[in-house]
Amino acid sequence: MSAALSASSIRREDRVARPDGRPLDKVRALQWTLYRCAKQEPERRFHALYGHVHRMDVLWRAWSVVCANRGAPGVDGVSVDAVAASGVEEFLQGLSERLRTHTYRPSVLRRVMIPKPGRPDESRPLSIPTVADRVVMTAAKLILEPVFEAHFTDASYGFRPKRSAIDACEAVRVAANQRQEWVFEADIRDCFGTIGHDALVAQLARRVVDRPILKLIRAWLQMGVLEGGVTSPTGAGTPQGSPISPLLANVALHVLDEAWQDRGRRMGSLVRFCDDFVVLSPSRERAEQARELAAEVLGGLGMRLHPEKSGIVCLTRGGQGFVFLGFHHRKVESWKWRGRFYLQRWPSTQALGVLRDKIRAATSRSRTERPVAAVVADINPVLRGWAAYFRNGNSGRKFNAVDGYVHERLAIFASRKHGLRGRNWTTRYTYEWISRLGVYRLTGNVHWATAHARR
Repeated sequence: MSAALSASSIRREDRVARPDGRPLDKVRALQWTLYRCAKQEPERRFHALYGHVHRMDVLWRAWSVVCANRGAPGVDGVSVDAVAASGVEEFLQGLSERLRTHTYRPSVLRRVMIPKPGRPDESRPLSIPTVADRVVMTAAKLILEPVFEAHFTDASYGFRPKRSAIDACEAVRVAANQRQEWVFEADIRDCFGTIGHDALVAQLARRVVDRPILKLIRAWLQMGVLEGGVTSPTGAGTPQGSPISPLLANVALHVLDEAWQDRGRRMGSLVRFCDDFVVLSPSRERAEQARELAAEVLGGLGMRLHPEKSGIVCLTRGGQGFVFLGFHHRKVESWKWRGRFYLQRWPSTQALGVLRDKIRAATSRSRTERPVAAVVADINPVLRGWAAYFRNGNSGRKFNAVDGYVHERLAIFASRKHGLRGRNWTTRYTYEWISRLGVYRLTGNVHWATAHARR
């Protein structure tokens, strides 16, 4: 309810009327003006952005984004709901005043370790800012993103407006089907934790010379991390978990995109989704050159390629495949034109493993006291979200397998719950039974618009 209240407040605060009577979003108008100026004047350096960050309409918009994302409290223990209960207006006015008088100081980050999807033995650090810091970071992102978005290249897809992981996968498919069959798949070792601060600020300063903004970003980069009661300084990297980190990573890795426009174009097509990227080349020699160029450019930013997770594969006639953005990409012979191979994609083994783990946890023996309908209510949103992403590919067989696995796990769960031996597939837990439960089925939800070869 607090998020809804804040959203309605934003609509009142940051909209004025157009001449035709329709509402005009002042924050969007500001973003469009910044984008247009940056696009029309590629050499322009912006020097008056800080004043927009502490505008109340910008802070209200930032608050709505923070509310929508929710998230855990930072080191101060203050949650989004606590701020909403104590008064959002006063909270934002206090932030605006501290920013305006240059007395705002970010708090240290709260460090938590979360398991990597599909790798229960591995974990990655997540740095959680306070709610106040998240609002200011989001406000700064609203102002800075249009300036840098105007210069980002078509090779970049991650965390950008009107671009998605599916768009990146489509770019890979098109390049591979144009005989660029040697793929350099890159993995940057701890990208967010190794970006050099000086190199990043130097990239920011190419378009922004507003000293208060640059000082604010340096403060976020050096705010320190609280873990186990001990505060550690931040030597490099951006705080993974903060709202502005994806934009800062894109600004830093834009150097790679520019290098590809200048020197790497003949080496192949670069497709980058933030720190995850591949290069599709017409020959192994050019793929090797692409690897050398990527290592050289990333080295200037303080980053390195992971030697064990980066490599070159050949797609010719379905010989090898690679994993990118959760999909396994491989060439498959066309069902219509024999002898022709087209790149297709379907959920990777790791993505399937993560989904199976969630279903297995929801239907575990320790949960048999819950009604079957409640378990289905927990599973259905997971299945819908998973299917909405992976339906954009050749996932028919994998979707059928997931439906069978869900049916099996629910049959086992119901058998244990009612003290029945065996799974009773043919007599009790049939297709009609699973349909009556209202289980979301993945079969039939695949998008076939670009299919040449079905899998």
